[in-house]
Amino acid sequence: MEVRSESEVHVRSEKVLPLQGQMIQRTRLKVLFIRVCSSILIWTCLVQLIAVWELYQPRLFSGFAVHVEQTLPSPLPLVPARNYTSNGFLQVSCNGGLNQMRAAICDMVTVARLLNLTLVVPELDKTSFWADPSNFDDIFDVKHFIDSLRDEVRIIKRLPKRFSRRYGYQPLEMPPVSWSNEKYYLQQILPLFSKHQVIHFNRTDTRLANNGIPLELQKLRCRVNFQALKFTPDIEALGEKLVKMLQERGPFVALHLRYEMDMLAFSGCTHGCTNEEAEELKRLRYAFPWWREKEIVSEERRSQGLCPLTPEEAALILQAMGFEKDIQIYIASGDIYGGERRLAALRAAFPKIVKKEMLLEPGELRHFQNHSSQMAALDFIVSTASSVFVPTYDGNMAKVVEGHRRYLGFKKTIRLDRKRLVDLLDLHQNGTLTRDEFTAAVRQLHEGRIGQPARRRVIAEKPKEEDYFYANPQECLCESNTCDDLFGPENSTLVQ
Repeated sequence: MEVRSESEVHVRSEKVLPLQGQMIQRTRLKVLFIRVCSSILIWTCLVQLIAVWELYQPRLFSGFAVHVEQTLPSPLPLVPARNYTSNGFLQVSCNGGLNQMRAAICDMVTVARLLNLTLVVPELDKTSFWADPSNFDDIFDVKHFIDSLRDEVRIIKRLPKRFSRRYGYQPLEMPPVSWSNEKYYLQQILPLFSKHQVIHFNRTDTRLANNGIPLELQKLRCRVNFQALKFTPDIEALGEKLVKMLQERGPFVALHLRYEMDMLAFSGCTHGCTNEEAEELKRLRYAFPWWREKEIVSEERRSQGLCPLTPEEAALILQAMGFEKDIQIYIASGDIYGGERRLAALRAAFPKIVKKEMLLEPGELRHFQNHSSQMAALDFIVSTASSVFVPTYDGNMAKVVEGHRRYLGFKKTIRLDRKRLVDLLDLHQNGTLTRDEFTAAVRQLHEGRIGQPARRRVIAEKPKEEDYFYANPQECLCESNTCDDLFGPENSTLVQ
């Protein structure tokens, strides 16, 4: 038996150990290789099976697949963004109530498009009589607003930090001139952006003319108004619920009864009020410095047709118009001055008077209370959907709703001729006109004032007295630039 020395064994082991290590390493690499190849093979087979399944899936499940697609529709593709070099940033602070601000937003988008500006999402009025703290995205769907106009205007939610007041930047603040056309903005406003990168319009009501605006800009105003300015999903859902509840009960009239404290104080209209109420309204008018006209003779204002109808007068007019006693009347307004006492005559004539507070549970309105613009948005939805819309004053809500109803197919809107109605009401109430004579006179007076197609009235140099663009956006209601397809060729004038 051969006996190896201790040194020989040591040398032999040194040669064998590296060989064993190499063999172990090769084995591990083989296992890893096999695992990788297996994984690739399995995934390839899985992909092929999915493809085959999509191509030859059993008819049993085809209905389910269609149902899923219908239940979860894919979002509409975004329009391509307009590529342009921005001349600067436009900030705007809207003033007034919901519908005044709505029209202003449409105008400011149009101005930004005209001047190739980047528009910052508008700020809403928080300092007016209503003191509504709502922001833009509390009332309107801001994402839809930005996305739906991206092929026209670049809109951002806030200014870049370098232009923030916190960093010491002061934009140029100014109110643009009222009722201005595109020449004013191109010649007087655009050059200011070469010096000031940011301009802040601190008043935006009626800052764009009704007429004399290029057709493509007029159509953009309509696109913003009718398509881009959608209410938030919460407001839309509650508004649609109100409409459905009313429609299930039959036809309904939306009566915009603008007999509210702010309107009466601002206009100085106190017809039907007690002496104490007249004094209260006068004190309120003096308490707000931007209500410039202070001393007002109520009866003179009323005789000029500048006062909203009282609830009692509204009842007489609706009866003369032929509305039956059992018709639903939805009161689209805030709190009526004088409360239920002043609504008594109207409720006696039309017992089915309802308001949103009567139709909805308190919890459903809790989120919207103390937010007058959000409450007004609910009335706006109901008013545009109503069988007939009757405003008792031609303020911004009346005008903008009328324009929407024209856009929806010239739905019936009774535009009251208050100046002539006041005379008829007084003659009827003092016994000079019988009920039948009064009824006949009221109906004849309004034959051409029910929202049918009509040309917008233009009064040169008197934009306040001519027809408001948003009440009758005729350029967006007809096909040709003369609108002969809508109004006929008689007295045709080119729509500018």
